[in-house]
Amino acid sequence: MSVPLRPAVERIPAYVPGARAATGQRVHKLSSNENPYGPLPTVQEAVAQAAGTLNRYPDMFASELTEAVAARHGVTPEHVVAGCGSVAVLGHVLQAFCDPGDEVVHAWRSFEAYPIVIRLQGATPVPVPVDADGRHDLPAMLAAVTDRTRAVLLCSPNNPTGPALRHTQVAHTLAALPDDVLVVLDEAYVEFVRDEDPVDSRALLAAHPNLVVLRTFSKAYGLAGLRVGYAVARPDVARGIRTASTPFGVNHLAQVAAVASLQPDAQAELDRRVDAVVAERHRVLTGLRAQGWTVPDSQGNLVWLPTGPATADLAADAAAHGVLVRPFAGEGIRVSIGEPDSNDRVLELAGRWREHHQAG
Repeated sequence: MSVPLRPAVERIPAYVPGARAATGQRVHKLSSNENPYGPLPTVQEAVAQAAGTLNRYPDMFASELTEAVAARHGVTPEHVVAGCGSVAVLGHVLQAFCDPGDEVVHAWRSFEAYPIVIRLQGATPVPVPVDADGRHDLPAMLAAVTDRTRAVLLCSPNNPTGPALRHTQVAHTLAALPDDVLVVLDEAYVEFVRDEDPVDSRALLAAHPNLVVLRTFSKAYGLAGLRVGYAVARPDVARGIRTASTPFGVNHLAQVAAVASLQPDAQAELDRRVDAVVAERHRVLTGLRAQGWTVPDSQGNLVWLPTGPATADLAADAAAHGVLVRPFAGEGIRVSIGEPDSNDRVLELAGRWREHHQAG
């Protein structure tokens, strides 16, 4: 190639998406943390009605969506920035606040896109290993902060291991960090949290001007195919993120679907669906532990199996039996919570793997 890439781009690790089924193949797709239930009927109807206006550009600032999100979080629209999924919004956050050479501290293993978007900005990722329970090691993350640190990323619940941070932990971390270090709290799976001390991001935002909270409609709301997420931050921080955002970054159908999902008459059905996923998560975790697996306390719509060197072989075996999972080579397998029959298949496979391991 005669035109050289930027060195930062050359060093970017490839993002590995969840496996997809071949055309016409019937499988249990549990590789991408998707909601097993489709959008609410009212949302589907709103999208269908809006499809006739696709010749027009979307509202560049997603005004109606921004207002609805602001009302949900108890802030004004100036606090909210919408984007093409929360990972795109994270990219805009780093574009607004990080220069080449700045450091960004994050847990690892955590969301696979973090080192990609950090390096794409020219900044340096500083990964801090999660503990044996798959949780953020917050003292170690604080110790990794230097005078070059520009941002700290917190993922709660953590993808792919599952545990959630607690409010007292995040509050302590924010209090211990310098005011000029941005803290990004990624809450993509927050709706599934049933922890005894859940993070109150609204209270934290009110107390800490350097906090940015990320949310998405891809998980609990079942809108992964439309790609819409947002950030909530103090107006001066949000203004910088908005400046760095891609113009018209949230398409019209995504805006319509997200607004319809936030309507009061949609909340009860949404809650029922989330509760159903949480109940299945509990059933799967209980079943895995009964088989002898040591699994983290997941608070997302996923479970983590620490399969180590056997990871690739076990993921291939799952695929051969019609179950698509997400392997992380040499570390473990993330399995999304699906419909009950899909989760039954996971427990059958995991039980067979465990018996084979014990027999070996």
